[in-house]
Amino acid sequence: DKNFRRKGLKIRPRSRTLTSVHESVLEDIVGPTEIFGKRTRIGVDGMKLMKVMLDPKDKDKNDVEAKLATFSAVYKKLTNKEAAFMFSDA
Repeated sequence: DKNFRRKGLKIRPRSRTLTSVHESVLEDIVGPTEIFGKRTRIGVDGMKLMKVMLDPKDKDKNDVEAKLATFSAVYKKLTNKEAAFMFSDA
């Protein structure tokens, strides 16, 4: 039945959806750098890997290059999703 408002159910706000929460977690993890682009790679075995491209102009800021593996580990712990962080070549 599409009339769920009649039953007293509320609509979940867009800012509270799981996807939105995971997006904001990702933004918070990468910290001072900016996200330049995102790609989702689906392997032959069905595993999804999100490739997150970071802004190349932030490469030398706060030694971010050394933290890329840490970003992946923290995102995996918080969201249970695989992510690879890299700097785009643009």
